[in-house]
Amino acid sequence: MNSMIDLRSDTVTKPTKEMLAYMMQAEVGDDVFTEDPTVNKLEQQLASMFSKEAALFCPSGTMSNQIALRIHTQPGDEVICDIHAHIYHYETGGMAVHSGIQPKLINTTDGILYPEIIEPQVNTDADWLTKTSLIVIENTCNRAGGTYYSLDNIKNIYHLSRNKNLKLHIDGARIFNAIVENDYTAADVGAYCDTISVCLSKGLGAPVGSLLVGSKEDIKKARRIRKQMGGGMRQVGILAAAGRYALKYHITDLKRDHLNAKKIYDVLRNVRYVKHIKPVHTNIIIFELMADINPLKLEEKLKEKGVRVSSFGKHIIRMVTHRDITNEMMDRLLFVLREIEKDHEKDIILNK
Repeated sequence: MNSMIDLRSDTVTKPTKEMLAYMMQAEVGDDVFTEDPTVNKLEQQLASMFSKEAALFCPSGTMSNQIALRIHTQPGDEVICDIHAHIYHYETGGMAVHSGIQPKLINTTDGILYPEIIEPQVNTDADWLTKTSLIVIENTCNRAGGTYYSLDNIKNIYHLSRNKNLKLHIDGARIFNAIVENDYTAADVGAYCDTISVCLSKGLGAPVGSLLVGSKEDIKKARRIRKQMGGGMRQVGILAAAGRYALKYHITDLKRDHLNAKKIYDVLRNVRYVKHIKPVHTNIIIFELMADINPLKLEEKLKEKGVRVSSFGKHIIRMVTHRDITNEMMDRLLFVLREIEKDHEKDIILNK
């Protein structure tokens, strides 16, 4: 029996044997007391990579993002973000619950903000207007299909934030996907933001964990907020070790995921059941089905053939490539995507 080809997300990645062995050798302590040496090394390592003073290990990217929102705002403020933003769609209203703030959404097609479209959305100091405190950009942007920011654009948004007395947070859940596709480094990105959240459990393949990276002052505040949110952890160096391993060995492998995504794109743009497919930039493929296709039937048929995908809205399907997809799986996947054409001809996946 062939193993399932799971393209629902890059969060489904599992630790390699080598990563597990590295985890089992980790030296541990109590992280709430800042006494876990492996966590401390991970935090120092990532802070150094992004040329920041400090970092904080968190259980999830949602928590690291929400902590950043708390640090940079006061209740009643607003945060400028793209309409596709993860902090708006997928963090269960956390900005309202944890920080008492509201989003000001900018409508783009590709998930990328620019200073010229941000600036008009920054409120003046009038008493009757919500105070704009923070800009959040997502690099890469999940819902837009893995699009990424150029370094010049990040610089320009950062300079705007300085001119307007705002803070800039980067949701960098897939920041290393952006980095391997560009000529900039982690240090380049870190120079042009106040804080950045970095996920270890997506394409990098660690089992759990994200870090919030920023100044010593901001991370000191973040530790207290993490504790309030229930994110204080104890002998968590075992998990931090997975992150250290991933940062050392798995970053360059992300390029392979991007190449695989482009192979899938090349097949899907030529089949009749796909109406439109977004350009592929990194490891995310998003496509719209023809109106007569039943997306649930398509998902079911793909699953029968050993492929799992996720619905991403009405008639929209998302696939995400990752390090657990082998060459043999890719060959089988491309064959299945072409074979589904026959099910289309037989009305198997049509709305009826």
